[in-house]
Amino acid sequence: MKLFWRPQTRSQRALWLLEEAGVDYDRVLIDIHDASKPRDPDFVKASPMGKVPALVDGAAMLADSAAICMYVADKHPEAGLAPAINDPARAQYYWWMIFTPGVIEPAMSEKYSGVEPNKFRNSWGDFATMFSTFENGLGDKQWILGDQFSAADIMLGSSACFLKQFGMLPDSKILEAYGERCMARPAYKRSMEINAAA
Repeated sequence: MKLFWRPQTRSQRALWLLEEAGVDYDRVLIDIHDASKPRDPDFVKASPMGKVPALVDGAAMLADSAAICMYVADKHPEAGLAPAINDPARAQYYWWMIFTPGVIEPAMSEKYSGVEPNKFRNSWGDFATMFSTFENGLGDKQWILGDQFSAADIMLGSSACFLKQFGMLPDSKILEAYGERCMARPAYKRSMEINAAA
């Protein structure tokens, strides 16, 4: 596997996932701000929009952190990062996997930009609805699916950290504690060390 990435981007999620999975992979640093620099042809194929992260695994090529997390979790079931296909928890896993790109990030962007929210027009609802759904979904569980950490926690845990980092996390003991549990994981710490060393 070859991961195209850049520090302080959504690549953090893919790094974290690959570290959790314990698989061998190569990292290729991409300067997404300067398209004039030579690009690996595989990156261009894997990420037509020129965004990171992107992953190449033999003939398989894909971009987007949620897609990469689902792909790796399914390819390496021994890592235990996704419920089995026939497990009823798989349905909630799918929903929470896309909650970050489909709900959290648009709601954050809307709030940050000062756009007037309209939860009936927008598929993500609004920031307040997103936040209460996230908090209530976690409730008193250790991880979003219960006792088992999954790739969905990588997506959501990174979101909890981003919300706090950008000063957008409302007062929430539930999400604060969740973010701290995520950041305490050895694989998360390794991914942050990789980012810092780049």
